[in-house]
Amino acid sequence: MKINLLIICSLLVHFLGHAQQRVNVSGTISDIDGTPLPGANVIVKGTTTGTQTDFDGNYVLNNVPSDGTLLISYLGFIAEEIAVNDQTVINIELQEDTQALDEVVVIGYGEMRSKDLTSAITTVKAEELEIAPVGQAMQALQGKVAGLQIINNGAPGGSPTVRVRGIGSYNTGASGPLFVVDGAFFDDIDFLNPTDIASVSILKDASAAAIYGVRAANGVILIETKSGAFNQKAQITYSGYSGYQVAQNVLKMANAEQFTTLALESGSEPDAQFILNAMQRYGRSRVNPNVPNVNTDWYDEVTKNALIQNHSLNVTGGSEKATYAIGANYFQQDGLLKMKNEFERFNLRSKIDFKVNDQITIGGSMVLSNATRYDAEDSAWRLAYFAVPIMPVFDPQLVSDEAVFPTNYANAQDLGYRGGQNPFPTMDFSENRSKIRNTLANFYAEIAIIPDKFFFRTAYNHNLRTEDRREVRLPYFIGNNFQREDASLLKRTTTTSNQIWDNTITYKDDFGKHSLTVLAGTSFRDEAFDLLQARGLNFPLTGEEAYFLDQAQTIVEESVIDGGAREYGLSYFGRLSYNFDNRYLLYGTYRADGTNKYQEKWGYFPTIGAGWVLSEESFFPSDGFIDFLKLRGSWGELGNDKVPSSEGSITSEVVTTALDDVLVSGLNTSSDFTALKWEVTEEINAGLSARLFDNNLSLEADYYIRDTKDAVIPVERPLIPGTTRQNIGEIRNSGFELALNWNKRVSDDFSYFIGGNFATLENEVLSLGDTEFLDAGTAEFRQRSVVGEPIFAFYGREIIGVYQNDAQIQADPIAVANELAPGDFVYRDVNGDGEISDDDRVVLGSFLPSYSFGLNLGFNYKAWDFSASAIGQGGNKILNRKRGEVIFTNDTNWDRDFAVNRWHGDGTTNSYPSAAGIRKGWNQRLNNFFVEDGDFFRIQNITLGYTINKNQGRRGIPETRIYLTAEKPLTVFDYNGFNPEISNGVDNQTYPIPAVYTFGVNIKI
Repeated sequence: MKINLLIICSLLVHFLGHAQQRVNVSGTISDIDGTPLPGANVIVKGTTTGTQTDFDGNYVLNNVPSDGTLLISYLGFIAEEIAVNDQTVINIELQEDTQALDEVVVIGYGEMRSKDLTSAITTVKAEELEIAPVGQAMQALQGKVAGLQIINNGAPGGSPTVRVRGIGSYNTGASGPLFVVDGAFFDDIDFLNPTDIASVSILKDASAAAIYGVRAANGVILIETKSGAFNQKAQITYSGYSGYQVAQNVLKMANAEQFTTLALESGSEPDAQFILNAMQRYGRSRVNPNVPNVNTDWYDEVTKNALIQNHSLNVTGGSEKATYAIGANYFQQDGLLKMKNEFERFNLRSKIDFKVNDQITIGGSMVLSNATRYDAEDSAWRLAYFAVPIMPVFDPQLVSDEAVFPTNYANAQDLGYRGGQNPFPTMDFSENRSKIRNTLANFYAEIAIIPDKFFFRTAYNHNLRTEDRREVRLPYFIGNNFQREDASLLKRTTTTSNQIWDNTITYKDDFGKHSLTVLAGTSFRDEAFDLLQARGLNFPLTGEEAYFLDQAQTIVEESVIDGGAREYGLSYFGRLSYNFDNRYLLYGTYRADGTNKYQEKWGYFPTIGAGWVLSEESFFPSDGFIDFLKLRGSWGELGNDKVPSSEGSITSEVVTTALDDVLVSGLNTSSDFTALKWEVTEEINAGLSARLFDNNLSLEADYYIRDTKDAVIPVERPLIPGTTRQNIGEIRNSGFELALNWNKRVSDDFSYFIGGNFATLENEVLSLGDTEFLDAGTAEFRQRSVVGEPIFAFYGREIIGVYQNDAQIQADPIAVANELAPGDFVYRDVNGDGEISDDDRVVLGSFLPSYSFGLNLGFNYKAWDFSASAIGQGGNKILNRKRGEVIFTNDTNWDRDFAVNRWHGDGTTNSYPSAAGIRKGWNQRLNNFFVEDGDFFRIQNITLGYTINKNQGRRGIPETRIYLTAEKPLTVFDYNGFNPEISNGVDNQTYPIPAVYTFGVNIKI
């Protein structure tokens, strides 16, 4: 018996020892040409154990079952399964996957294969973002995605305006997309370093964005930051560039001679006298004695070339159990305006993932951003536009004037003009500083309840942002009415806290020809905002140590604000994705969103999508012309919670009446609170995805109709002064989007690419309830929303010519009745009543472009790389308000375009008024002289680079890429301004967008 027991135990030990035998496996992953593939995934099948190859394509896996199987995958290559079979060294060559359709795309709360998508999603990789020398990540996306409009802001640290498929709300501040960074929600990502981004996915249609709920009604920009890799040795990367910015397309103003001509042609005796005053004060020009001896180019005086630099240092890697990514970034950008105008940001970032065991993974990330921004004085640009050229920056005659301090800046009032005009006092004695601190903390835990099938994930995100604003105004005296008597200091502190807690469960399974993914989850968010502000007057002028409110002699009571707000949201959501035989695709989501913001607490929003992969059908020809073809369509609804919450007031009044001959008093109470509910966005999207010509050409095409229903608009209240907001509007955005990209590898040494995208946009107001129209802007510069026309369209008179002579005047009763003269505008009599009045106003155009496009091309030859891109748009209009403000004063300069092209005799022009005519109220009505075309074409980026030790083939020498970049070197347009990128279409002096020239270095160790 004992012998039998010993035999059984021996056999059992031998069996268990054999079953648990494990080996350490190492090797190299390369392509068929032997080129190492860094970052390839090597995973033990049926487990979460895995690693990634290093820069030499090497990998190491410990404790691998001797009878296990390795799964090897790499983007753009066909995945392989290799049996271990007790091997300790396994080298693998991967075949290139020319279709590249198994690429994984990040979507909301998960990921999908590109070939399985039914929604309109575009993904941009890190390398496409890193070539642009910009401080804001979204600026690098301009022109790269069809249907994504990026409107740049040239000011240092300025965030661009971002729109996905137009504007769907009358509250234009509610039309921006949701930014999701590693699971955290943002309205702006000005704190994020572009070189920290691994990929950006733009979720354009409702079906794609719906999983994020009511904050995603205007699209989602989904950002994943860079991570480390398991079993990867430490990799150190430095990326940096330095260069300078140049103000491009600087608006040319009338010079002294042209300005003098305009003044004399105007027929204004005071203006003619001002010219004489300037000649008496500053002398006469030796070239033309009828012109003052001063010719100031004010834009040239106030602008300068500015430096820009960016430096990033990152360390990434990982062990068998953990990955890490740690980095630091410094970005600095000077402004183009000659004042304290700059932006500086320092970021620290860390990201860690840790495998507790085969079932549990935890991780987290943190971004600390500390920025300081000095904003320009916007009024300085306006003053430079209006300042007359016959006045110098400094006036020598004021040097001995003891009343003038602290500097002898020239004063236009000394020539007789009403204003001082000189922009330098405003620039030199003003300071606008913001200190911005962002902390983004993220933590998650994921449990594989059933490995590879059933997962639970919980994630907590917290973003804390504080901004300390300081506005300093120092006193000066240049002349009466051109002075600042009191020193003033404004302090404002805002704190924003945004917390999100998400919990999801995901089930994935493949059985036969069926593939199924089901997700369910909850999301809780808590947003809080606090504001504290006060303004003080007259503090000791001894520098920054005096810029504190306790130093002020007086606190302005009306300026003191202590306020805040808090909002909560709770959501339940689910998603189902089904694939049958890689041919038929079904996708659907459902989300219930709750909020404390509106009287309607809950909104319910479904979406559904379907796809048909025709190229997988047996009847589809396999002739190599069309390699992949998929039809897709989707429908969905989303709520929009960016509209401000309900508002109103309760009023009470004492009412006295007679009851049974006795006077009785009572209290009558009424309420005009609005009962708002969600704005609802409903969208239909039909698309096509294809790969052609041996997969060298990719094509994505979409057509969409996006309707915003229950749009909130102001409505006149019956019998009560003022307006109230109601959900009665409807807005439609529709358009077509096309993206084509050709990639060809000609040989091992040479490859090239060329591509482009094109998008149309039609914006239309479908309903205003019982309201006839909705006005915006001011009475002088009217914008109007009318059913059948674009939202906030420019609304004014249509010019059909210019009166050329007295005979034409006498032949036109309208001209005679209004005492017009040659050089005045001829307006179209729209209603044909023989008069020109407000009833003859028409829609003059929209600030939204009707089409936009982007182009890109490049090549790689051995160690050299070259790329170039261009963008453009058209069909939009710009209200040149700075030119139109002649209605407020005639004491200003004019742009050179008007000076050269003005009407100054029969036949000289049929589009521009005369110098005298532009001063008449008749010609100053809002019309299409002031509303100009906003079309433009721009060479966006040109980059030339050379890489030393490419692919790190030579040990001991780091891979080093050096490059030169020209960003926005050329912009072509007809608009009479600095640039045609105006977010709301109204140019009341916009900060110039500079051309940027940089030299950069990337080093990998």
